[in-house]
Amino acid sequence: MWVKQKYGTLDAVNTAWNTRFWGHTFYDWDEIVLPSLLTEQLGDGKSCFQGISLDYDRFNSDSSLACYQSEYEELKALTPDIPVTTNMMGTYKPLDYFKWAKSMDIISWDNYPSFDTPTSVTAMRHDLMRGLKDGQPFLLMEQTPSQQNWRPYNSLKRPGVMRLWSYQAVARGADSVMFFQLRRSIGACEKYHGAVIEHAGHEHTRVFRECAQLGEELKRLGDTLLDSRVNAKVAILFDWDNWWAVELSSGPSKALKYLDEIMKYYRALFDLNIEVDMIGVDTPLESYQIVIAPVLYMVKPGYAEKLTKFVERGGCFVTTFFSGIVNENDLVTLGGYPGELRPLLGIWAEEIDALPPGGTNQMVMKASYGSLKDTYSCSLLCDLIHAEGAEVLAEYGSDFYRGMPVLTRNRVGQGEAWYVASSPDERFMDGFLEELCREREIAPVLKTPHGVEVTRRTKDGQDYIFVLNHNDEPATIDLGSGDYTNLLDSPDKQKPYTGSQSIGAKDVWILKA
Repeated sequence: MWVKQKYGTLDAVNTAWNTRFWGHTFYDWDEIVLPSLLTEQLGDGKSCFQGISLDYDRFNSDSSLACYQSEYEELKALTPDIPVTTNMMGTYKPLDYFKWAKSMDIISWDNYPSFDTPTSVTAMRHDLMRGLKDGQPFLLMEQTPSQQNWRPYNSLKRPGVMRLWSYQAVARGADSVMFFQLRRSIGACEKYHGAVIEHAGHEHTRVFRECAQLGEELKRLGDTLLDSRVNAKVAILFDWDNWWAVELSSGPSKALKYLDEIMKYYRALFDLNIEVDMIGVDTPLESYQIVIAPVLYMVKPGYAEKLTKFVERGGCFVTTFFSGIVNENDLVTLGGYPGELRPLLGIWAEEIDALPPGGTNQMVMKASYGSLKDTYSCSLLCDLIHAEGAEVLAEYGSDFYRGMPVLTRNRVGQGEAWYVASSPDERFMDGFLEELCREREIAPVLKTPHGVEVTRRTKDGQDYIFVLNHNDEPATIDLGSGDYTNLLDSPDKQKPYTGSQSIGAKDVWILKA
């Protein structure tokens, strides 16, 4: 039994799950049953006993992993030198991929964004897959050459989009570009899922021509980019246990979604063309200058100490409202929020106000910080905090907690720890993260118009800059005094790239200095 192996005794189970509440104490192992609407679960995905439901999520992930591990061992016994992997699915909530990654020789995943999925969301998922094994390149195992079959509206990929999205994966760490499926199935649920070879059965189709063009380009690239790396100086913490726990919680707001808060910080860095690693709690922090942990609700054993050492050595740590609340069993850390993070952050959170739908407060800057000089909107949750050594940079602008801190900075050792006590608007996020990076001389790869994505891979000291125009019209890029060649230009059309250059709609460059 999974629970028995983890806890050993019923006393330990009852303590971890706080079963004294509502007289829920277990006296026999057989009394422990799967959570359901008849026991712990509530109908809206919440739980009366978060500790029980959290462990059930862990049990489901671990059980699936155990099945994979048994298959892995059988394959390794027969073919020990052949890498073994399995298809992941980006931000798939039921499986803790950081745990899974330890049993995979190489990460692979299936990328199926919808026609209206924000470009930054797909980019974050690629970065997350790359982060599962400390920056090791991954395999783009599946994508559709054209359309999907399971969305409510399965739009075609417009001309150029398949190529564009393929190179987005490569730009963010993929060492492969693969498709599902080669031929369209003639029956069952995937008969209308896109394929390299359509039901027509020949090569005279738009999709086949685009795939063939991509294949020719990849053939020319050869092994130029293989095993190149993304050297990010900014990291965002992503933790499945924390995700499960935040959204099992009965309160403070059903509008609080872990992924949404992660994406607010990621999106701002994405728009700035700042490279980001998505990391887990086991990832070493020494190579980063900035570590961001939105809604770090659960603080696992030793992690507060790890963050403190990171800051003391000169690192910049940023976390937000509803952080430092519970331990790994979802039991509240007593003594005042943010629990174990309180000395590092230099603040005490007395209460947490959940704003109603559409409700807002204001972040009023007390002093300018970079371009941040004004009043900004904030929403969702508002922590009512007191400074305990931290410098107050902004205060709430309304309600009974007007004048209380909403943005603080605490200097510890050679570094600093920031606390953002509410969920700010985009204008604040853009200015805040731009200034954090500027102070640490973390520069954009290139400055580009909106809708033009830029990132960089490095191999043997050589940088390769990817420029991807997601817009429906050409865009002008200022390459400054840099002198580049585009690896995707055919040999008979090579030209220098420098100064102001126009990139076509849905086009891609891979620039080499």
